[in-house]
Amino acid sequence: MKLVLCKNYEELSKKASDIVATIIRDNPNAKLGLATGSTPIGLYQNLVKEYNDGKLDFKNVKTVNLDEYVGIDAKNTQSYRYFMDFNLFDRVNIDKNNTNVPFAQGNLEESVKDYDKLLEDFGQRDVQVMGIGANGHIAFNEPDTKLNMHTSIVDLTEETIIANSRFFDSKEDVPKKAISMGLADAFNCKTLVVLASGLSKHDAVEKLLNTTKIDTQFPLSFITLHPNCYLIVDEEAYKG
Repeated sequence: MKLVLCKNYEELSKKASDIVATIIRDNPNAKLGLATGSTPIGLYQNLVKEYNDGKLDFKNVKTVNLDEYVGIDAKNTQSYRYFMDFNLFDRVNIDKNNTNVPFAQGNLEESVKDYDKLLEDFGQRDVQVMGIGANGHIAFNEPDTKLNMHTSIVDLTEETIIANSRFFDSKEDVPKKAISMGLADAFNCKTLVVLASGLSKHDAVEKLLNTTKIDTQFPLSFITLHPNCYLIVDEEAYKG
């Protein structure tokens, strides 16, 4: 694991976007794994700027996302499909048919099978971007006695629901379940870029940097197993 310490969120976003942009320039047919949440927004803003400046072309890029809330329509402003469209896909020349976010309505068992098949067909990503939860969750793989390898429906912990309530009108509006890649799928990438910004992530970052064990109760610890992982953190997340 390579630790990249940045002064602030802006530098963190630029470091992360430089990695992704270089991959796209080196391979116009790049396969990207993308994440949602507040942390990668700056990364996406930088990629959009690179596109607007004529330095990036998304025409043949393909993407998959880590997760989606259960029961939220794609047009809902809190859905992760809406998030990706608003922050990236609608602002560059990517073919929307080449973008994939889990579908989490109706028959959830079928949704799980469909996304597993999609990931199998998609193959290894050139890069996977990932944020972290304050409790050490990655994607929506929450601390537990066992962790999923592949796509599954997961129950969100009370801590995650409270943390995500800042995006909703109230805590009660936050979905209680999500569909999420498991760890085997999330780590099926040549390069893993993990982002942590702000004081709320300090405890998780500190615990990761001081641990010597892989622990299912701390899913973030599993990133240390990836052979080409960048942990990019700002000073607040690093120093507290």
